[in-house]
Amino acid sequence: MAYLITGGQGCIGAWIVRRLIRSGKQVVLLDREFQSQRLSQILDQDEHEKITNIQGDITDRACLDQVFAAYPIEYVLHLAALQVPACQSDPLQGAKVNVIGTLNVFEAAAAAGARRVVYASSAAVAGRSEDYSGSFTDASMAMPCTHYGVFKQCNEGNARIYYESRGLSSIGLRPWAVYGVGRDYGLTSDPTKAIKAAVVGRPFRIQFGGRLDLQYVDDVAGIFIACAESGISGARVFNLHGSLITVEDFVKTLAKILPSAGALITHQQQQLPIIPEFDDSALAHALRDIPRTSLEQGIAETAVIFQDLLRAGKLPTHEL
Repeated sequence: MAYLITGGQGCIGAWIVRRLIRSGKQVVLLDREFQSQRLSQILDQDEHEKITNIQGDITDRACLDQVFAAYPIEYVLHLAALQVPACQSDPLQGAKVNVIGTLNVFEAAAAAGARRVVYASSAAVAGRSEDYSGSFTDASMAMPCTHYGVFKQCNEGNARIYYESRGLSSIGLRPWAVYGVGRDYGLTSDPTKAIKAAVVGRPFRIQFGGRLDLQYVDDVAGIFIACAESGISGARVFNLHGSLITVEDFVKTLAKILPSAGALITHQQQQLPIIPEFDDSALAHALRDIPRTSLEQGIAETAVIFQDLLRAGKLPTHEL
């Protein structure tokens, strides 16, 4: 039994790999290119060597078919995607990767008889706070404000059709703002960049303000795996929820752990255009045991890893 991970060199994907490798599972990682920077920050060399790396693109259906034919893949954890900035600058390429690529993954998984696909949807399917009378639940109407969010909404619909027409069970997960080692790109990566900046002693300005839902990446990885291994059938979509906090309070929490952050880290005031109050009660009912790391603990663990990498001369800072 093997786990196929697309986009496994991204932040969440790398932490999923880490959990699976450390639990003795067979991991097949498919990515367009191998720049193992994120994986090397959280895996040692022996762990890295246990991964089966395949260079390929989810927009290439034949490549996916070859992977399924070569390995006993039962679970697919699909995270390969272009992020918000790339989708805004080139919507056609964004749709090719995020929608057509996802259709290829589902087609190949259904043809091969995979047990379940767990895929990354996004909080970006939601609208602004003023679009809702309360929190955003799994049953709330999607009102995305970006091409990226529209593409993710499309994937949720296609996943439903694959279950109805082909019997392929799937779970889409909607993270809001994920933070932790390896979160170095994307609209909501600034909190992680702020932690890194404080570790290396550089000023950094978070490019937004207001409220957000911050969730530790290792918790998100654990939820992806738990969903894959669950007995949940059908085509389900679940909200994720971490710590609902203001950017100002995030900076204060960071300064408790790294006092230098108080003078180094600033932020803008503009609220991101996604409702931050996400209700994950449906996921909690379905799994019953969701990993929940406190914000203070997650920041502290992230800072320790960054400090260790800095001492070893292996901490990348190109994104700061």
